[in-house]
Amino acid sequence: MALNKLKFNSLNVTPTAGKTIGFNSSANGLEATLSGGSMRFIKKLTASSDSTLSFVDGSSDVVLDNTYKEYIFIFNNIHPSGETTTFEFNLSTDSGSNYNVTKTSTFFEAIHAEDNSSAALRYTTLGNADGLAQSSNNQRFNQGTGAGDDECISGYLHLFNPSSTTFVKHYIANSNNYYSTNYSTNVYVAGYGNTTSAVDAVRFEFAGGTTIDAGTITLYGIN
Repeated sequence: MALNKLKFNSLNVTPTAGKTIGFNSSANGLEATLSGGSMRFIKKLTASSDSTLSFVDGSSDVVLDNTYKEYIFIFNNIHPSGETTTFEFNLSTDSGSNYNVTKTSTFFEAIHAEDNSSAALRYTTLGNADGLAQSSNNQRFNQGTGAGDDECISGYLHLFNPSSTTFVKHYIANSNNYYSTNYSTNVYVAGYGNTTSAVDAVRFEFAGGTTIDAGTITLYGIN
């Protein structure tokens, strides 16, 4: 049977970005509600010879609190000023005064040459700086990015429930990197910040003081 008429006793809809329209709890009207599972844009940073790119809760419209249980940072075409330097991040619990949260992580890398001459799989080994073991050092996303005109790294970082004061702060990252030896390098990183303090800032940088010449990092909250 075709539905040809809808009748409501009331209509309660307030147009708001990031909301969807649905039935109210009494099933006699419509209302705007938050849509589940969607990504909400928060902040985009564009690099231009920057030593670091940082997202600090409450600063420059950045939200990094209990508004969302999951945050994702998407970095796109990040290009260094110097040759073969690692792209890294760290966490802060004091609004960016210090980026030194203790972390433990795994690091898994897959490599394939353009000319199909070689390929390899590599994982974290003891004493390797890529996978951390109760270390406050930066977490690496890769083994190195070249400074050639077309060389860059792109990927994402998921940070889960950073405002929790009960649990550690899990993170998962995946990136793909192209550098001068003509290899595609995919790296998967997973770990946790071993702190029950709320994480309220995240900083991205290249190792050794190499500046970020170009690229963007965009922060989203996930319901």
